[in-house]
Amino acid sequence: MTANKESISVLDIFKIGIGPSSSHTLGPWRAALRFLDTVKKYGVNEVISVRILLYGSLAKTGVGHGTDVAVILGICGEDPVTFDVNEVSPRIEQIKEQRKLILNGEKEIVFDPASDIVFLYDESLPYHPNALTFLCSFKDGREIAETFYSIGGGFVVKEGEENGADLKELQFPIEKAEDLLHWCLKTGLSISEVVMENEHSWRDEAETKRIVLNIWQAMRDCIYRGAHIGGELPGGLGVTRRAQALNKKLLKGRTYNTYEEWVNAIRAGGGSFQYIIDWVSCFALAVNEENASFGRVVTAPTNGAAGVVPAVLQYFITFCDGNDKDKITKFLLTASEIGSIFKKGATLSAAMGGCQAEIGVSSSMAAAALTESMGGSVRQCLMAAEIAMEHHLGLTCDPVGGLVQVPCIERNTMGAIKAITASQLALQSNPDNALVSLDDVVNTMWETAIDMNHKYKETAEGGLALQLPISLSEC
Repeated sequence: MTANKESISVLDIFKIGIGPSSSHTLGPWRAALRFLDTVKKYGVNEVISVRILLYGSLAKTGVGHGTDVAVILGICGEDPVTFDVNEVSPRIEQIKEQRKLILNGEKEIVFDPASDIVFLYDESLPYHPNALTFLCSFKDGREIAETFYSIGGGFVVKEGEENGADLKELQFPIEKAEDLLHWCLKTGLSISEVVMENEHSWRDEAETKRIVLNIWQAMRDCIYRGAHIGGELPGGLGVTRRAQALNKKLLKGRTYNTYEEWVNAIRAGGGSFQYIIDWVSCFALAVNEENASFGRVVTAPTNGAAGVVPAVLQYFITFCDGNDKDKITKFLLTASEIGSIFKKGATLSAAMGGCQAEIGVSSSMAAAALTESMGGSVRQCLMAAEIAMEHHLGLTCDPVGGLVQVPCIERNTMGAIKAITASQLALQSNPDNALVSLDDVVNTMWETAIDMNHKYKETAEGGLALQLPISLSEC
């Protein structure tokens, strides 16, 4: 069992960035920015060359996940939070054609992606399958090298700092679900209230609320945008985007011009079981189709699982009268704490734990958050989180063609539906009678991850990735 003692903020779990993968895109991008910090100390204008080595899972599914794109934009000094997603392809094509880039936006250097990004398919570093090394040469002959590990959810660890996690003094220190339950029962606070108290270690309450609502704004925009864009997803699989057609079919001609009017148009369609389920699927599809198209998404806790929490929150807002800023904030605070418990006790990385580490965790997060939002007790929230993960255990990560499309996008719809079902079941149950705790499931998930064959861990070498007659160069 892992023992990852660290202080994790809601802003660590929910990060705004660009798809398609938090571990293969956002993580390497952030690693590149950290590497630039070192380069700056030596002098950006003294650099003559940069090379990047990708190991293990980053090599095997790197092109499909946009790892090469991420590291290029990263060493250019671009910010994944603010970089215009419409400029991703044009910028990369320009660099490929000219075989040059502007390092940190300051110094033009020769850089040919075909030779300066090396995919080491058969090499893997021991600490984590998602590893990359930056090599840099300077005019005076000096050379530096730094290795980073993208450990899931956009989290990055530099080699030599594996045990140097950020440890802030929190009012309510939490490593396990048992600790969370202890503080809630002792103080009478809800999960979201305990989390808010801990967030004071980073910033005041007003600032936390502002930032969390900005996170929801990014999620909301992603849902709305994804529900109104058709065509095929990039990458060569020929996958048709479905959210737009489903959105149009369900609305049956009802018109709108804004997000708010769209939500009202959805509500006007009624509240039948089938209608609601179709919309939950539409919300999740919209997000992950955007993610697969290098759109702006929020890790929740990863990009590959970015659709589950937003879909369930959008369901709550649309069909459960949850369109209230405080309710939205509390939903995301609760969800983040469940995600942090899984990160500390297991992993958020599909390359380490399979898809249970992404879809399973996101479903667990959403289930607990929805349960609190619907008036459930702390025990019922933890029960919902346990139920949601219990039925994702053993879920492998087998992206066809190394792309976050098949079966990844549909899995978000299933994760969202499972989260809602888990919440409903917990709300109708007595947690005192539960035989399995959330901590039991976290432990089991990690044990399952350890035992899982490596080919089922985001390598595109097993499962559905081998069943479909598709061959892409990156795999």
